[in-house]
Amino acid sequence: MSHLPIIRRAVRLLVSTAAVAAVAVVAISAPVWANPFEHRLANGLRVIVKEDRRAPTAVHMVWYRAGSMDETNGTTGVAHLLEHMMFKGTPSVGAGEFSRLVAAAGGQDNAFTNRDYTAYFQQVPKQQLEQMIELEADRMRHLTLDPKEFEQEIKVVMEERRLRVDDRPPAALGEQLHALSFQAHPYRAPVIGWMSDLEAMTVQDARDWYERWYVPNNAYVVVVGDVDHQEVFRLAEKHYGPLAARPLPERKPQQEPVQAGTRRLVFKAPADLPVVSMAYKVPVLRDVGQDADPYALEMLAAILDGHEAARFSRKLVREQRLAVSASAGYDAIARGPGLFYLQGSPSAGRTRAELEAGFRAEIARIARDGVSDGELARAKAQLVAGEVYKRDSMFAQAYEIGQLEAAGIPYHEERRLIEKLKAVTAEEVQSVVRRYLVDDGLTVAELDPQALPEAPRRPSATVRH
Repeated sequence: MSHLPIIRRAVRLLVSTAAVAAVAVVAISAPVWANPFEHRLANGLRVIVKEDRRAPTAVHMVWYRAGSMDETNGTTGVAHLLEHMMFKGTPSVGAGEFSRLVAAAGGQDNAFTNRDYTAYFQQVPKQQLEQMIELEADRMRHLTLDPKEFEQEIKVVMEERRLRVDDRPPAALGEQLHALSFQAHPYRAPVIGWMSDLEAMTVQDARDWYERWYVPNNAYVVVVGDVDHQEVFRLAEKHYGPLAARPLPERKPQQEPVQAGTRRLVFKAPADLPVVSMAYKVPVLRDVGQDADPYALEMLAAILDGHEAARFSRKLVREQRLAVSASAGYDAIARGPGLFYLQGSPSAGRTRAELEAGFRAEIARIARDGVSDGELARAKAQLVAGEVYKRDSMFAQAYEIGQLEAAGIPYHEERRLIEKLKAVTAEEVQSVVRRYLVDDGLTVAELDPQALPEAPRRPSATVRH
């Protein structure tokens, strides 16, 4: 699984404001902004191509609009399980052969499942692009789903859950936080699934998911690299074109009720450090041009935790010595509802309650006094730098296009996203704090560390994805 927010905060480039401005001017005027190109096949599959001649490689990605939010109770985790099964063979490509063929072509491949989508990618020398298209088209429609392979792979997924969640208390805390934050919306369930659902899952559950969602009219292909878009369209017609479209299930709205008070939980688990996680209900991006709050929330996250001199690092960690770590996070791009996160671990001798009070004090200070021009300029520099330098990666470009489309945001709005970020004002940042970072929309989860076992459990299976 992978989570790479499109309005990037994870890229922490410590560059000066002047340098960022200079880079931004060059990048925005460069030919990389002049495309992508798009073609829709008769079966409904969209093919999006972005030509980038800087290296003789190509990234090929297939995105399915089916993630864990489309699952039903009792089958949580089936989207991620099917991602694993997609590598287990078709009548023409045996189990495990897909990745071997990609490696033999000089490339690399993987896949990731999200709450909103499932995606598969290969990055190869450009001469091998047709082979990748042929391989993906084959498994889009002809997956074997052998019961014996399923029995092996479901064990791998259960072990992955143990390693990534059950044996990692902070991750388990995050799972509990989501389960409490959402009551009606399917975001409440973990992407990897609840263990009881995995234990009861059958190969027919995987087959039903595959038949329901893995059709060309529920997918789109993104290709970025040293390619000619017309040639890519021709190859897509040749290999994806013969696949038949099928009616898709009706997606009924699943609206989360308005939260009307703080929710709390204490999670006990063997751990080294206590953790405090806070999640506020906030909006996500729906209309690139008309929305304002998501950009201000993204800027707020950067002001709190976008660089080493940001508020949390400076005040909570270094000055007050209240926390050994303190972070803020927000993802504006999602099909479902949004959360704004605060998380940290208190320093030795400090309590979880004191850290929560420290988080609240910083939020209250912004609500009362706002943010300075210098803080805002620094945050903009970081965010814009991350967006500009991301264009150096063909994978990141393809990912951005795919993730925008998964959330229903046209990929050609990517340049406008940066312009809207650059236009955020200090007043807008203060306004979103006052309106959204309030107790009525808050969920608090605390990790209460218990004694660690004497010997950690050894992993019993290899996790591929």
